[in-house]
Amino acid sequence: MINQQQLWDEDAAKQYDTPGEGMFSPEVLGPTVEVLSRLAGNGPAVEFAIGTGRVAIPLWEAGVQVSGIELSHAMISRLREKVGEDHIPVVQGDMTEAAAGENFSLAYLVFNTIANLLTQDEQVRCFQNAARHLASGGRFAIELWVPQLRSLSPGHRGTVEVSEPGYLLVDTYDVLRQHVISHHVRFGPELSDGRDARIGRTPHRYVWPSELDLMARMAGFELEYRWADWDHSEFTAESRSHVSVYRLAAP
Repeated sequence: MINQQQLWDEDAAKQYDTPGEGMFSPEVLGPTVEVLSRLAGNGPAVEFAIGTGRVAIPLWEAGVQVSGIELSHAMISRLREKVGEDHIPVVQGDMTEAAAGENFSLAYLVFNTIANLLTQDEQVRCFQNAARHLASGGRFAIELWVPQLRSLSPGHRGTVEVSEPGYLLVDTYDVLRQHVISHHVRFGPELSDGRDARIGRTPHRYVWPSELDLMARMAGFELEYRWADWDHSEFTAESRSHVSVYRLAAP
């Protein structure tokens, strides 16, 4: 299995940011920051797997005090090129156990990142760590995709998720362990004579919304909101992703 610390190396950190495009586009970041800012209220927020600061920096610019936890030294270094430790402090470590402080009003984990934890136990411990960071009544917000197992044909273990000029995304499933590996294939004339391709792989453990809710309950949370996206659209049986907000119950 792919090692997460090796996965998010210097090369990945350099290629991660796409200013103004994709997940960095205003139409993606705007609603995300707006919702997180409202959920934080007047209190501080902590981002698990803060990465290069895609969400944390605009959230801090919106007036929210933000701290972070990040496993990858390379991702933190890229963040530090954009904002200093005095503005957004970051603890390097595993989000299942690293401590960035206490009494936060909001902890959040975006862009499917809880699925980077490859066992159910690790995902449960992530919820427990979030609870340790929060004040009573604090919230834990998670953005996550819904497993698309209905798209698997009988006898097949993979699906083509994206097919466009220069890029192909193929997901392969291990339904016994709830694992999926995304194979990112990039090709085109810029790679040698156009016949070569570059392949990157990212592993995940997919989680059903009901399983996520049970993990939350085990850590003392209650589901407060669930939307299909940051725009508060209704979550339905056809939704391909969700934003779930859990509130920490009073002791």
